[in-house]
Amino acid sequence: MQDYEESVSFLGNWGPFQRKIFFVLLIACIPSGYSTLAVIFLLASPTHQCSIPANSNLSQEWIQASIPVQPGGGMSERSTCSRYELNLVKNLSAMGASTNWIQNHSLPGLNSEVLVPTLNQEECEDGWTYSTEFYQSTVVTEFDLVCREQWKQPLTSLLFFLGGTCGCFISGQISDRFGRKPVLFGCIGMLSIFTVAAAFAQSWPVFAFCFFMLGVGQISGYVIVFVLGSEIFVGSTRIIFSTLWLNAGYALAMMLMSATAYLVRSWRYLSLLMAVPGLACIPLWW
Repeated sequence: MQDYEESVSFLGNWGPFQRKIFFVLLIACIPSGYSTLAVIFLLASPTHQCSIPANSNLSQEWIQASIPVQPGGGMSERSTCSRYELNLVKNLSAMGASTNWIQNHSLPGLNSEVLVPTLNQEECEDGWTYSTEFYQSTVVTEFDLVCREQWKQPLTSLLFFLGGTCGCFISGQISDRFGRKPVLFGCIGMLSIFTVAAAFAQSWPVFAFCFFMLGVGQISGYVIVFVLGSEIFVGSTRIIFSTLWLNAGYALAMMLMSATAYLVRSWRYLSLLMAVPGLACIPLWW
């Protein structure tokens, strides 16, 4: 029985057909590479601290002092999950008390000098204020995935990669059954659909589900492109495609995603733009 390379030897190693498919498959893997860094940019956690309501009528001095300063990482930093009791701070601010020390006889339990760091603390009951130095918004800032909800950050990342694991198991079997081309474009379509759906998610569970499905489509598309190229090309062309060309296209897509994230700092708009490479691949069907 002839082996595969002998059976297709009449096609040649580098004819017009191979050159066309060589570049088409490079483009087809871009949506997968483009969405790989979504877990980095969409789930970024900016610097944050407890929010102080605008109607709290605190002096600027007390607004700055209402967040505890804690040691961390070899230097002092503001607490991210607690603040001094707001009602007490409001009373002290209204009395014109200094933030360095307080001598007050009218508040129960405070009949001597009291250092600010010794005041009772409470959780961030009014939400958080997030730094916009690097990001206008992220999934973390949108759904407040910090402090008590911080466990949802790694879980969301886990769901993305769990989706990729599931995609690895099922993509080969499905493409064997229904053909490489239909399943490849189905995966590309899945990427576009669920990145758009994620952009309109109004709750963390909905976003997490979309992110899981995004992981399924992301790795499945890459696997199918890899297998398809390995089946079509022979000899040195197959080696170059699988070891260099495909990975170069994947890396290029990741670089494009990084540039896009630099220009677009809102996670919803960035998620919408992640659908563009998939939509651009539609003409490749023909």
